[in-house]
Amino acid sequence: MREERWLKWGAGLVLFLVLAFQLFPIIWMVNTSLMTQLEAATGSLFPHEPQWNNYREIWRALPFFNYLKNSFLVCFSTTVVALAVATLAGYALGRFSFPGAELFGGSVLLTQVIPGILFLIPIYIMYIAVQNWVRQNLGLEVRLVGSYGGLIFTYTAFFVPISIWIMRGFFASIPKELEEAAMVDGATPFQAFYRVILPLARPGLAATAVYIFLTAWDELLFAQVLTTQDIATIPVGIRNFVGNFQNRYDLVMAAATVATLPVLFLFFFVQRQLIQGLTAGAVKG
Repeated sequence: MREERWLKWGAGLVLFLVLAFQLFPIIWMVNTSLMTQLEAATGSLFPHEPQWNNYREIWRALPFFNYLKNSFLVCFSTTVVALAVATLAGYALGRFSFPGAELFGGSVLLTQVIPGILFLIPIYIMYIAVQNWVRQNLGLEVRLVGSYGGLIFTYTAFFVPISIWIMRGFFASIPKELEEAAMVDGATPFQAFYRVILPLARPGLAATAVYIFLTAWDELLFAQVLTTQDIATIPVGIRNFVGNFQNRYDLVMAAATVATLPVLFLFFFVQRQLIQGLTAGAVKG
């Protein structure tokens, strides 16, 4: 009993330390966002008086609404396209045996080993080359650099492989007998997939969608290179704000706090299905 008590206290202490370590940057960010410019620059621990005006100031100093709109548009579109592709591909890998299935599944996972930064320059050069070829040979003006489409296509290409792997594991954990029973009752394979498997896969779909959305929301490197000021996302806007107003750490932290709120609300809204999806998809694969 004494060993169990010490073990419980030790586990609780470790969890508390991990939680404090994770929450400290967020608390510091919110705390700094309420400071004056002088307090933030001199490293004060707490604001003498909360400066709620900082949150109004960022909307005046930055086109923040435009950044929010761009981020929502890019992240939502990427989530829809990548999730649709990953769902169909994950279902095929998790349900059917065909020549090259194992090789394809391993290749999908292998793509995540290569650092994304290595693709930045080749993708930029490729997009410019495609734009020039289409303009010269087809007489059409296609923009991949400096457009929503180019950024959405890039994000989709990066998020589809790991999303396929997540959905593959989840579909593999759903008993095949459910589909067989539906087809015995007269359903076609597509109807069995749409009416039986997809509702059961809702937690996995939610987990994958949240992963895609959050990763796209936080991405800076490709967004910095492939966007212009008009279609800049929130990370790019905050990065440019740091470059233009290096001493306004109070406003930078206020902008970062506002940028955190949408994904925070999204996480709390789907947290139950997110946890179910992450655990159920790990049953077997």
